[in-house]
Amino acid sequence: MQKTTISYKSKNILIDELIKQSNIEVLKEKNFFSKLFSKKEFPDIYFHSGILDDESIENIKNSKITVVNSFTLKDEVVAKTKILQERIKVIYPTINVKTQNISEIRAKVFEELKIDLADKIIFFTAKNFKTSGIKEFLDICSNIDYPNFKIIIAGTHQQVNNLKFQLSKYSSLQEKLILLENYKNIDEIFIASDIFILPTYNKSFSTNILKAMYYECVVFVTIQNDVKEVVDVFASMNSPTDSSIEFKIDAILSAQDDLNLIKKQNADLAQEFTLQSNLEKINYIIENV
Repeated sequence: MQKTTISYKSKNILIDELIKQSNIEVLKEKNFFSKLFSKKEFPDIYFHSGILDDESIENIKNSKITVVNSFTLKDEVVAKTKILQERIKVIYPTINVKTQNISEIRAKVFEELKIDLADKIIFFTAKNFKTSGIKEFLDICSNIDYPNFKIIIAGTHQQVNNLKFQLSKYSSLQEKLILLENYKNIDEIFIASDIFILPTYNKSFSTNILKAMYYECVVFVTIQNDVKEVVDVFASMNSPTDSSIEFKIDAILSAQDDLNLIKKQNADLAQEFTLQSNLEKINYIIENV
């Protein structure tokens, strides 16, 4: 069997699963002496992410196909390398999720965190609180008129501890705030939540938005982030300080039928980003290299 060779800038769960296949061979990084005395090899398929440095450009130009995680990145690659668009394929990031009993887990979280079943939950979590817009998130929540909601913020001990020093500015939210440090199963909080807001300054594709959609959350995210490509206009924030979002949140929390409809639409759309779905996409590309 002829194998398809791949290489990548950074590993992800799709690549982890792909390399288990018998038809896939990962090009190994050569040592110093091998580089001196042998011709450099290039893969059939190169997975690019992050900065377009010289090594990335060399791999992109010499591989048969390059896979990127957004059309925004594809446009950047084409502009920088001048290669044919047909040689760049887009597969959105893979979300690592499990099929779970939504109702059971939601009830469990509400009981564990002592939340009234009539309350709605607005959720925030991120690797970097500051650049992901924690201040802007709290500002948004401070201006929501809908009365019955709780705010859950989940992060590391250091993230939550640093956040506590900022909370004196948000006295109106004190009774609504629930801070979770090093919570074991963050997916359960996504499942229990109604709305996930990410007023981020970061460009890199937010998989947390995809995960929130999969677990039936209404989402709001800034158009600065590449995930803008998969959310609709209603979910889009023009900037991290977009004040129109507060009116949208009030409207959706006050209309249960609309809330349920958007949740279902998001969950259906997010099926496109599961491991199984993305494996099918990459294997189709491999078959047609």
